[in-house]
Amino acid sequence: MALESDKTSASGTRNPPSSGIGRVWLVFVDALAALGTALIGVLMIIICADIIARNMLGSSLPLVSELGALLLVMIVCLQLATTVRADRLARTEIFFIPFREGRPRAGALLSALFNLGGAAVIGGIASVSLSIFEKDYASGEFIGVTGIATLPTWPFRALILVGMTVAAIQFVVAMVSDLRDVIANRRST
Repeated sequence: MALESDKTSASGTRNPPSSGIGRVWLVFVDALAALGTALIGVLMIIICADIIARNMLGSSLPLVSELGALLLVMIVCLQLATTVRADRLARTEIFFIPFREGRPRAGALLSALFNLGGAAVIGGIASVSLSIFEKDYASGEFIGVTGIATLPTWPFRALILVGMTVAAIQFVVAMVSDLRDVIANRRST
């Protein structure tokens, strides 16, 4: 049983996947996006606390800049798969939408090629993220100042790796769905 893409119809309504695996995948991808959304709230709290500390105490809180940078990257990585699934990545819609409507088969093939390229690029980033995660975990890498406040980096790297891996898989799922559209349009012509 294959994963199915959660396609958006021309009217803008989403057609949920029909298979059990597809529904589990949908929930997993959306859970990662929800975690990313919660991390936006955490980042806002950290930034506000730092602003208050700077104004009241005259100095910044420890870990804010390093933690903020890691959280920002994690948020993007965790929400990328949902962006791919919802077909909300930036591309030239002035060309793509009319092309896909006028030539559905060629448009689906172009979309499949776009998704193949996305899977390759994001898969490459996931591969590099794996080596960074392994290095940080093995060496006990941390952020912060020893004796004041430190955090290990490997949990952050693990979530970045998960986000990139899931996004790469979601690109493949979207590509397979586009290729199914190419085949379906061939049969209807």
